[in-house]
Amino acid sequence: MITAYATRGTRLEKLDLSDRHLSEALWIDLEAPTEAEEDAVEAVLALDIPTREDMQEIEVSSRIYREDGALFLTAQVIATADLREAEIGPVTFAVRPDRLVTVHYHHPRSLGYFADWAARHDMVLESGLDALMGLLEAIVDRLADILEAEARQHELLSKAIFAAHRPSGRAETLGAVLQRIGRAEAMNGRVNESLATILRILTYLTASPETADGPCLHARQMPIAQAQLQDVRSLREVAGAQADKVRFLLDATLGVINIRQSDVIKIFSVVAFVFLPPTLIASIYGMNFDYMPELKWPWGYPMALGLMVVSALVPYLLFRWKKWL
Repeated sequence: MITAYATRGTRLEKLDLSDRHLSEALWIDLEAPTEAEEDAVEAVLALDIPTREDMQEIEVSSRIYREDGALFLTAQVIATADLREAEIGPVTFAVRPDRLVTVHYHHPRSLGYFADWAARHDMVLESGLDALMGLLEAIVDRLADILEAEARQHELLSKAIFAAHRPSGRAETLGAVLQRIGRAEAMNGRVNESLATILRILTYLTASPETADGPCLHARQMPIAQAQLQDVRSLREVAGAQADKVRFLLDATLGVINIRQSDVIKIFSVVAFVFLPPTLIASIYGMNFDYMPELKWPWGYPMALGLMVVSALVPYLLFRWKKWL
């Protein structure tokens, strides 16, 4: 699908491609493009659009390079239709001095957020790099929102874990807590991966000499890129701290599970110990000897029952006095 945007004064507007031409666009967005759509964009821009396989390459030289006077940058961007089912995938930014082309095969909402925001607010949109800076800022803002939401989820997880000892019983929720911790770790890993690729792009842009082939940041764009660079570094620190929190929550959950298992084993051990003396008495009087004086006593049976009760009650009271129960 091709979506094109052009500037109208200091704002961005969506082009109706039924009566407008792609050559008028400042930003062309290709979402899961067909071969015909790729050919149409390549014909207008004289630009070789990277394939899906090219975008999935992990080498830095395949993710950041210059070719035919254009700058190609690939970042991992999260699509967050649902935080539980968040998807991450590559987005390639093909930057030319006069326009920007984005290519992706998933649906990151941050791109749409930027288009909506730029349509309602005045901003400088004179080149492809201006559009790129705006898109990167929208992506970074979205990642910050995800980290904030995850931090609140971690607090809820912490409360659920440390309330698991209550006898009203949250033991059955510990399995669900482990699943939530797994999702939190996966989300934090995706955010960290996305931040790492954006950090690499911003570091490259701020370090590229103006004599490089293709578009380079101008003096007015450099402070914006440097500010975004600082934001990404601070967010990576937050993501690192949250990764430590997730590991702590996992250790705490496993510790609570071990404690509950130990409590169950302790109960079984106490029950076995309490019933051991009565079992011994019953075993003694169950022996088949010809001469056992107690068998002839009128009160022998009540005496044996009484011994069993007393022998069971004494260890029980002892455990209660020691507060082992």
